[in-house]
Amino acid sequence: MSYPEFFDKVESIKVIDPLANMLGAFEEGKYELTYLEVVKSAGHSCPTVAGAYLIAAEALKALYPGERAVRGNIKVEFRESLEDGVAGVIANVVSQITGATDKSGFKGLGGKFARHSLMDFNANINSSARFTRVDNAKRVDVYYNSSSIGGSPKMQPLMQKIMGGMASSAEIKEFGQLWQERVEKIFENASNVIKIVEIK
Repeated sequence: MSYPEFFDKVESIKVIDPLANMLGAFEEGKYELTYLEVVKSAGHSCPTVAGAYLIAAEALKALYPGERAVRGNIKVEFRESLEDGVAGVIANVVSQITGATDKSGFKGLGGKFARHSLMDFNANINSSARFTRVDNAKRVDVYYNSSSIGGSPKMQPLMQKIMGGMASSAEIKEFGQLWQERVEKIFENASNVIKIVEIK
């Protein structure tokens, strides 16, 4: 399996999942999620998928400073509706990382470990997303804007040729490489594209 090298350089997200522990999936429920795993699940790597990964990663660092985030203990709210733009793509990535879902998730065991109803849309917020710890109500707003990280000027004409069915295999490959170069730059400039605000 061949993929861009920077996938392996992106910092993994360490979590602890009480449900995974109880069901014997991971010792003590501890495991890591990587950008490569998220890309496999999403089926592609793009500024939206990268942004969703960064949104979740930075929010969890803020909510759980110096410790593993507790998967299934995090509520997530989005300003957009599920049907708007790329909201669904972002929600899927965030759900994979946090365990939070709207109505489709795990219903729990004996009143514990429920994951459904931990994700809301059309929220009255101004940020890209709001993350809240269920156990102590600590909240952070996360803002993501990758517009400052531009791509190569070659990308637009190449995309037009690809969409028109006129691109060669070499041009398709070049476009993919240029696309991933922009995604890599987003990760390299994470501090410039992500802002975290704790809500008191």
